[in-house]
Amino acid sequence: MKEKQTIQSMTGYGQGESSMDGVRFAVEIRSVNHRYLEVMVRLPSGWTSLEESVKKTVRSHFRRGRVDVFITVEGGGNTRRRAVVDREVAGSIVQAAQQLKKEYQLEGSISIGDLLRLPEVLKVEDPKWDPEEIRDPLLRALEQACCSLKKMRLREGETLAADLTRRAESLSGYVEAIRERAPLVAETHREKLRQRLEEFLEQTEVNEDRLLAEAALFAERADIQEELTRIDSHIGQLREALHQDEPVGRRLDFLLQEMNREVNTIGSKANDATITNRVVDCKSELEKMREQVQNIE
Repeated sequence: MKEKQTIQSMTGYGQGESSMDGVRFAVEIRSVNHRYLEVMVRLPSGWTSLEESVKKTVRSHFRRGRVDVFITVEGGGNTRRRAVVDREVAGSIVQAAQQLKKEYQLEGSISIGDLLRLPEVLKVEDPKWDPEEIRDPLLRALEQACCSLKKMRLREGETLAADLTRRAESLSGYVEAIRERAPLVAETHREKLRQRLEEFLEQTEVNEDRLLAEAALFAERADIQEELTRIDSHIGQLREALHQDEPVGRRLDFLLQEMNREVNTIGSKANDATITNRVVDCKSELEKMREQVQNIE
């Protein structure tokens, strides 16, 4: 039976809504890549006391990503913004204008339009709410939005997991090709060592220390089995991680870094064109996988 993919992408969008006494609460939520979980909330003015409740709800659903929450309210008689005129300020301005006109014998007069253009006179107020009254319907809408976002992140996670699985198969193929080629490379190194020994033996005196050093150097260059074994282990761990029901993005990134290090070591050890080509293939595949992993929670 095929295992169910459970990893999440960090990119997605969700929305939710609820109502109370003819008032509609709408929530939009978006998430993008981020090293940690960062929640940004945009609330109507006067609702700041609800911000921590909103963040707590979001944190209960997600572990990584930058999550932006936008909350709006529509409908209901007291939901409309209203204009408020400060009559005291307006009266003072009119009186001051009249005094200036009389004192300096100025022409013209102040109009209603002039007054209403002054921010000190005309102010637009947002609707006022009791945060405790709107907490429950607001959080219901937020819960819907979070669930919607999570579904999208899971769908994207399935796509990423499938792509990573395919690339892991390709990587395994390249590693196997290197493993098959390795004995031939080792034989080449042994032949070079044999030739070097013959050169040493032709000398009147053989430097034993140098001879041992050369033998050790060639043996080290010929042996890439440890690196291949570790890469196999990392690929196996990567496949297992793709089925973990928990955030694995950082773990996957670490495994890919380790594989890249092992591949580089193989490339530096194996002085062979065929293996070098496969090393290039491995590095290309690993780079593509790392790009995908950056979007995994």
